[in-house]
Amino acid sequence: MISKPYLLFLGDAKDELAIKTAAGINYWRPEWCIGQMSLPNAKSSLGINEISLEEAVKRGAKTFVLGVVNAGGKMPEGWIDIIVKAISLGLNIASGMHSRLSSFDEISKAAIKHGVKLHDLRYNNIEFDTGKGLKRTGKRLLTVGTDCSVGKKYTALAVEKAMLEKNMKVSFKATGQTGVLIAENGIAIDAIVSDFISGAVEWLSPDNDRDHWDIIEGQGSLFHPSFAGVSLGLLHGSQPDAFIVCHEPTRTQMRGVEAALPSIGDVIEQTVQCGKLTNKNIHCIGIALNTSNMKNNKSDIKKEISSQYQLPCIDPITDNLDPFIDLLEKIND
Repeated sequence: MISKPYLLFLGDAKDELAIKTAAGINYWRPEWCIGQMSLPNAKSSLGINEISLEEAVKRGAKTFVLGVVNAGGKMPEGWIDIIVKAISLGLNIASGMHSRLSSFDEISKAAIKHGVKLHDLRYNNIEFDTGKGLKRTGKRLLTVGTDCSVGKKYTALAVEKAMLEKNMKVSFKATGQTGVLIAENGIAIDAIVSDFISGAVEWLSPDNDRDHWDIIEGQGSLFHPSFAGVSLGLLHGSQPDAFIVCHEPTRTQMRGVEAALPSIGDVIEQTVQCGKLTNKNIHCIGIALNTSNMKNNKSDIKKEISSQYQLPCIDPITDNLDPFIDLLEKIND
């Protein structure tokens, strides 16, 4: 468990997607967040109190959370002094970076001196087996995407919330650093050695009751040149009975690379084709549309996509999720 409340560090984030870790925590667990701290040239904000390290400590903050993501997950040199100062004030540090906090001498020595904890969310001490692909009891839903950062985590959490409200047996299974912070358990799957990705997901979602659903947070996209390997291992290990395609309709190319977005149909076809390796009954139950960057025609686009693919198309954050839940209940039968 990571001590709460949190002070969320936004660094010098250039856009909203750069602070998706902080945004996810603040959206799903606002009661854990005491405020945000940004560098002067930051261009993104959560819209919550901007406070200093000293003020955060006075207000009872316990952990300084690095709420920023960047290409490669590398720790910027300019953050080290800020982290050391936070430690000197008694704050624990939580990081989702690929760079281990303890790999920096200044941070490691300061943590020992001041008796604080360093939480590297992408790492754990579990030794995973390779995936076996054996059928497991219970039901599983995986969120997949036409791109990275399109709402797979939000969709999974929204589905879990809707199912809990209907007293269904369900658990959200986090596979990224933000999800781990929200759920207080899980695995940052992109830090697992490639041979063991599917085995790690099998460990994360083991045998369960016949009518229990694990809602597994997806990562990347099968079509993204940078992250397709992680997405495929996650798909095979999840062994999903159902999947939801997450899509952001305003994008023209994949984030961070010069590659065109696949169509929703491409993603459905490829996910079924690849997913059949570990679950021959895998099928799509709907499309989750991230409309946060849309100003007009949201309803029309959802209706158009729903008609095209003969599947429910809804924004899981603003719309009722009954169309998804109804189809999941039919799978239980």
